[in-house]
Order: sequence, then C-alpha cells, then structure tokens
Amino acid sequence: MGSVQRAMRLLETVAAHACGAPAKQLARETGLALPTAYHLLRTLVHEGYLRREKGLFFLGDAAERLGRSGAQQKRRSTVADTLAHWRDSIGAPVYYAMYRDGEIEVMCVSASRQTPAVEEWADFRETGHAHAIGQCLLSQLDEDARRDHLARYPVRPITPYTVRDNDVLLRRLARTRRMEPVVERQEYAVGTVCAAVPITVGTTAATVAISLPVHQADRLMPAAHRLQAEIGRHLGSLTLSISI
Repeated sequence: MGSVQRAMRLLETVAAHACGAPAKQLARETGLALPTAYHLLRTLVHEGYLRREKGLFFLGDAAERLGRSGAQQKRRSTVADTLAHWRDSIGAPVYYAMYRDGEIEVMCVSASRQTPAVEEWADFRETGHAHAIGQCLLSQLDEDARRDHLARYPVRPITPYTVRDNDVLLRRLARTRRMEPVVERQEYAVGTVCAAVPITVGTTAATVAISLPVHQADRLMPAAHRLQAEIGRHLGSLTLSISI
C-alpha cells in the first residue's frame, strides 16, 4: 500500500508540471528518497503511466487514458442524475438516445418500480420506425440518411398500430416540425404511448424521451412539454455529455 501511495504522489506531482520535471525535483517535492523515487519512476515509465524525455518526466498515455475514462464516467453520472431528476419530477421513465454511426443507441434509461421502462421486446435498433425514440432520431437526419437506415432496417409490423411501409414513414418524418416532440401511440408496444424531444448538437442527432401506460395518454403531451422545458434548462450538461 505504501508503494502505491508513493507512486500516486509522484503521478500527481508530475501532472503539476506541464513542461516536465527531473527525478531530483520530483523526489524533493514528494519527500521521497532519491533511490525510491528513481525506482518508482522507472516502474511508472515501464507501465506507460509516465514517459521520460531528455531527463524530464511527463504523464504517459496510460495516465491520460485514466483521466479521459474518469471524465467520461463523470459525464455519464451527470446524465444519469439528470434523467433520474426528470423521472421523479415528471413521473415517467426517461430515455436518452443518440444516432451514431448509422445506428440507434439508447445510452441511458432512468426508471423505477413506480415508473417502469418499456420492455425492449423487439430490438430498438431494428425497430426505429415503430418507437418515438427512433422516429425522433430519424426525423433529424437528411433524406439520404433516412433511406439508408430504412434500407438496412425496413419497416415491418410490430403491433396493429405500427406504420405500414417505408414511404408512409418517410412522409410522416418529412412533416415533423423541427423542435416539436415526436409522439407514437402503441406502435412499438401495445398499452404504451411515448414522446421524444429532439436534441441536435452540430451534426449529432439525439433525443430524450418518456413513456406512459396508455390509460395515462392524456398526460403525455403535458409531460413532453415539461420535459422539453427541463431540457432547455439543462442543455449545457447534455451537450457536454453527447459522447457518453
């Protein structure tokens, strides 16, 4: 444990020197004996946590990967906390999804025993035509990208309420107003209604969505507009987390 603590002190001290630092300076600043500092520095260089150039030590690739991983986890935690707050305040499960590399990806779902999420009984990636999340993401794409997606994942019946063919879906998507929530009623799951709010950051299409049991359908649009207002207030944190 002592060696780990000393190694961590060395890493922290190196990180404080953007232009690098020699072993003697690092030993002095960490209070380590020079032979101990040399031994730990050599080990950290060998493992990739430090690199040595012209007698100076800098953070290595492994340490930088740890930093990026920590920042990514913090962004994910921020999104999860935000979705949980909306879930509790709106009284509905909340979903965060993106369109990335030609695929629909549900990045985070916040649900509870009181507000259960929709069961993914048919693959979300393959059934974007049927659920509000997919329709919202597809509505943010250009015509060519929509057709490319539907060529790979063509429209097929999911429930009696699902859109019936590609052309009907494309016409619906073309009519979708840019910042309006996208709504589907029992198209993906009988007994469930959903609404998805579009979020466009640069060329990235994203959405935050909610679902409700069909007997609460009258709550859907008020809840969607409340969610849209909440997103407007927290768009900065979502924008920073767009790549989680």
